[in-house]
Amino acid sequence: MTTGVPTPTPSRPRRSRLRTFLPLGVAVWLVLEIWLLTLVARATSGFTVFLLLVAGFVLGSVVIKRAGRRAFRNLGQTLQQAQGGVVSPGDGGRGNGLTMLGGLLLMIPGLISDAIGLLLLVPPVQKGVSRYGQRAFERRMRLAAPGSVGDAFQQARMHRPDGKVVQGEVIRDEAPREPGGTTYPPLNR
Repeated sequence: MTTGVPTPTPSRPRRSRLRTFLPLGVAVWLVLEIWLLTLVARATSGFTVFLLLVAGFVLGSVVIKRAGRRAFRNLGQTLQQAQGGVVSPGDGGRGNGLTMLGGLLLMIPGLISDAIGLLLLVPPVQKGVSRYGQRAFERRMRLAAPGSVGDAFQQARMHRPDGKVVQGEVIRDEAPREPGGTTYPPLNR
């Protein structure tokens, strides 16, 4: 038995709201999906629900396939422009990610996910969600604490005013710390 001052235990970092409520939100979403499917099955038939689920899966796979082809076509055009030396900042297929997300939500069995997936396929909704996401991301990056991943991302985005990044290498002229220690060549080979 020891006597004395108890050692303080390090305090655990507080859980974010997302980590706290995400499992609850997923559980509620699953229960609502199953409840809605059973309501539709009672009102119509089980075969109708099956056809709805299969139609959502097929439609979602077609949407994802088309968005993927469009993304690769845009990538090819961008690479061809870059080889010619002319790269213009443009839209760059802004809606492809949200289109793919909409297709994925269509593929997930359930009527609520299908409705959200169909909403994400509408261009004005895509633009609104994209603007909201961009603003939220920029706000999080501005509020990033020093030493965090967001701070590192913010520092990595800093360029010269003309957009060019200055390449460089740090060379240290230090003696080895241990006598007879080996010096290693730079890691940029």
